Amino acid sequence: MSHPFRNSRGWIASTLLLATIVATGAGLAAWKYSDIAAEEAASANQPEPMEAVTASVAEKREHRRTTTSIGTVLALRSITLRNELAGTVRRVHLSPGQIVEAGTVLVALDASVEEAELQAQQAQAALAQTTLERLEHLREHRATSQEEVDQAKAARDVALAQMARTRAVIAKKVIRAPFRARVGIADVHPGQYLHEGTQLTTLQGVADAAHVDFTVAQRVAAGLRVGDSVAVSAGSDSSVSIPARIVAVDARVDPTTRNATVRATIVGKLTPTPGASVRVLVPVGPATTVVSVPVSALRKGPAGDHVFVIAPDTAGKSRAHVRPVESGPVLGEEVLILEGLSAGERVATSGSFKLRESVLVALADPQGAGTEGAK
Repeated sequence: MSHPFRNSRGWIASTLLLATIVATGAGLAAWKYSDIAAEEAASANQPEPMEAVTASVAEKREHRRTTTSIGTVLALRSITLRNELAGTVRRVHLSPGQIVEAGTVLVALDASVEEAELQAQQAQAALAQTTLERLEHLREHRATSQEEVDQAKAARDVALAQMARTRAVIAKKVIRAPFRARVGIADVHPGQYLHEGTQLTTLQGVADAAHVDFTVAQRVAAGLRVGDSVAVSAGSDSSVSIPARIVAVDARVDPTTRNATVRATIVGKLTPTPGASVRVLVPVGPATTVVSVPVSALRKGPAGDHVFVIAPDTAGKSRAHVRPVESGPVLGEEVLILEGLSAGERVATSGSFKLRESVLVALADPQGAGTEGAK
């Protein structure tokens, strides 16, 4: 049987322990609350974080969409040189890569037989001329008939015609450059016999201009006009382009590919080599009004392209706000914004990578003269 006094002492001890625990917890809670209040007070006295950036104003400009086509560079004048008559090569002046002027002798075939025939024909023509003059003198004294004079005149004319024919044959055996051109690779040597129509070399006209032929879809070709500008780029650096103008649009569309051939002309000393493959940026549709910003202002993320627009808040402080945009082509150091941004809005450029939504910003002078603090 338990003693009443002993039970009373156990109850008192439990009560005291519980009271001690409650008092300790209340003390800890009060201490934590006062610590948090102190931290909040200290934070309230600290200035809001600020990021320094440079800014640029979006500018309005006209833009026309483009499509890319692969073209081939053609010289304004280009021929494959062949001999019209058969014969043995006497002289050759074909140095690959050499620039020759119009009229320069490139290949001369042996024409000794024709030259000998020409000498004989010259003698015959001289005799025919002397005979004609003698008969005309006799005719003045009525010592011969008009028929004999006519026959002598015809013989003289035949002799002159034979001379002209032989001279033409000799001229055809001397092959000259028809225009100023660059000589291609040749494999012709003195003493070599050439059949009629043998390919001697190629000649590419040398000029400060060249043609570019390329194909586009019929819907694109329908919107192109003579005089429209295109941009031609060659090699790996597509940022360097050469301006060209369309000079012809083929009236026929290929029934298989549904493409039309377009020819443009490049003018300048930096024209690519004839035969080279180039990329051609072709305008599509009418021009539209877009805005442009520096390339450094455009940011890319999982949600797509965006910029940070700098605008004042209700207190007049400059803050950055995320603005999704649709970006277009890059033109030099600027990128076109097709949608999402209006002309006149200020966007962050250098330093935009460290911004976040609604962050306070200080606009730095691009020349490094200082910063414009938040108002």
